[in-house]
Amino acid sequence: MLFNDRLQHALDRVQRHGGHTALLFMDLDRFKMVNDSFGHHTGDELLKSVSERLKNSIREQDTVARLGGDEFTVVAEDIEHAHAAAVLAQKIIDCFVKPFQVAGRDLYISTSIGISVYPDDGNNVATLVKNADAAMYRAKGLGRNNYQFYVSELTETAFERYMLETGLRRALDRTEFLVFYQPQYSAHTGALVAIEALLRWQHPEFGLLTPARFLSVAEETGLLKPMGDWALFEACRQWAAWRDAGLQVPRLAVNLCAAQISRGNLVETVRDTIRGTGIDPLALELEITEGFIMDQVQEAIEAKETLRRMGITLSIDDFGTGYSSLSYLKRLPIHRLKIDQSFVRDIPHDPDDEAIARAVIALGRSLQMTVIAEGVETEAQRSFLREEGCDLLQGNLLSEPLSAQALEAVLERQTVAQRSASAH
Repeated sequence: MLFNDRLQHALDRVQRHGGHTALLFMDLDRFKMVNDSFGHHTGDELLKSVSERLKNSIREQDTVARLGGDEFTVVAEDIEHAHAAAVLAQKIIDCFVKPFQVAGRDLYISTSIGISVYPDDGNNVATLVKNADAAMYRAKGLGRNNYQFYVSELTETAFERYMLETGLRRALDRTEFLVFYQPQYSAHTGALVAIEALLRWQHPEFGLLTPARFLSVAEETGLLKPMGDWALFEACRQWAAWRDAGLQVPRLAVNLCAAQISRGNLVETVRDTIRGTGIDPLALELEITEGFIMDQVQEAIEAKETLRRMGITLSIDDFGTGYSSLSYLKRLPIHRLKIDQSFVRDIPHDPDDEAIARAVIALGRSLQMTVIAEGVETEAQRSFLREEGCDLLQGNLLSEPLSAQALEAVLERQTVAQRSASAH
């Protein structure tokens, strides 16, 4: 009765204030075996120990209840999204890893958990319990010792997100991050002019991941800045290593995330990176998104002016996707504009995208800036951009992002060709 009352109270609060409430329905795996093997007294003591661990695993505002037998429920109030329920469910599963000490014995037991979320999976107590119970039986059927949402798609999404979040916290220490490099070529001569550093994560289970898979998780967990700082340092270190090996290395472009500017001293970080790696500042280009510049105009102007005086090239990434003020653009010490791939993708089939690309190229030329187009995938796109006067091209038509080892082979061939041409 108290459980029903607490759950109803939680639903009433959500109705008034918004948000979500999750119900976790738990069943102990193979509890009957404990009862049959050691007797009901041992089973009762195990249930008490389980109760204590559950109470220590939940938040103060949550409710844990035993409905009967070996079935427990947890009411998780005021959660923002289903991911929070998944985190709690995994925390409970993890608390069963250590054995329970009962009557002088170490007893190992696990739990299967079903999750329903209000208001998505039911609008009353009975429906939420029924659906969480159904999800629990699916967890049992999938091998026990796991959790499942009532809607199976949420299980997959939440599990992946949980794996990414926990993995991200260890990825830097385990050196699982890599830097790939995508060449940027002159639209007119075809010469290799620059390389853009692109972060990749070699996940032990999911394989090689691009930032699209883990960037939002990194942002929510506050890991964007250390990841960004690592990528900047590693890319600059690699550039200097290539130069010291006698290779002709083009300009290096590195993306900066907003957290690197807003949560730290960007100028000092860049200075430390230059001192620590030995990269030539004149060979370094830093890219920042248009949206952040417009949000932090004065800070961006001050930081970028200092960086420009250090000899560093500065560019606006994803140009055209934000809400630029041309008066601010005029004041910013910017050298390059990058046309976002979303405007390149449908060239030559979308006249609006063609018009936007043409306008950005004209704007860049008027402001004496270099314009680069990313996401070039077809010969038709390359021809259009070249004819309109775009300076640099980047995309899989020209070269996919390459590992450091693969790019090194490209640089070696280019260096040999240049030396041969000079000799003649």
